[in-house]
Amino acid sequence: MPENLTTEEPPYGQRRLTLQADCEHCFGLCCAALPFAASVDFAADKAAGQPCGHLREDFRCGIHDGLRAQGYRGCTVYDCFGAGQRVSQVTFGGVNWREAPGSAKPMFDVFPVMWQLHELLWYLDEALSLPQVSHLHERLRKTYDETERLTYADVDGLIGCDPAAHRAKVNELLLEVSECVRAEALRKAGSAPERRRSFGRGADLIGAKLRGADLRGALLRGAYLIAADLRGADLRGADMIGADLRDADVRGADLSQSLFLTQAQVNAAKGDAATKLPPLLKRPFHWEGASGRNQA
Repeated sequence: MPENLTTEEPPYGQRRLTLQADCEHCFGLCCAALPFAASVDFAADKAAGQPCGHLREDFRCGIHDGLRAQGYRGCTVYDCFGAGQRVSQVTFGGVNWREAPGSAKPMFDVFPVMWQLHELLWYLDEALSLPQVSHLHERLRKTYDETERLTYADVDGLIGCDPAAHRAKVNELLLEVSECVRAEALRKAGSAPERRRSFGRGADLIGAKLRGADLRGALLRGAYLIAADLRGADLRGADMIGADLRDADVRGADLSQSLFLTQAQVNAAKGDAATKLPPLLKRPFHWEGASGRNQA
């Protein structure tokens, strides 16, 4: 079993280290289980359960080094939170869908469920790393453990799981975390809590001119920040859960303490060596002057 799938778990608040994609131990599930449509992100259509034509027999990508150049930008953005190797090596015990063709459909059905559960584990573990919500840690630990137990279910249990319903329950707790973190960020920014910067859930900020904006403590949940100009913006303490950052310009922006930011969101944005990221997120190789390291 791969090292990051051992039963020895890191302490709460550091478990996101085990929730990172490890393609070496995955059976190309994102390349086979998920659908995509011809668009600016994908050069062709592919149905769910249909292996991508570029997926090799060893489950590696045949055009990995040229994905963007060949029209598969979406592949360079995606992140599974470690669900791929979990399904491959734990749920299905290391037996791949080519060796056991009958396992293909259930494996492909289980993968999106595991992906959603792992995403929730990522958010919960991040919350458990925040000292300003220590009064919520007991509830967060219980919710983390409950979510993790769902990931240990057998194939039928996972297929029968309703991740959307579980997400709704988890989200209530994550909103409490958000309120506390954003209130503190606003105090540090000199703004009273009642003047919270809130654009509302799903705010339309497509192409918004927010260069240099002080967005500390902003509520940007589900905001459409597609192609927004966020150069030099201060997003510390901003709740970024579900925000769409496709082609958002975050060059020089401070995302170092943004709340609930994920690797996929970072991958979708346009940054540079001056963009500040949270410690566990990697600087995408396609960013300007990217070295792979983060500036805290």
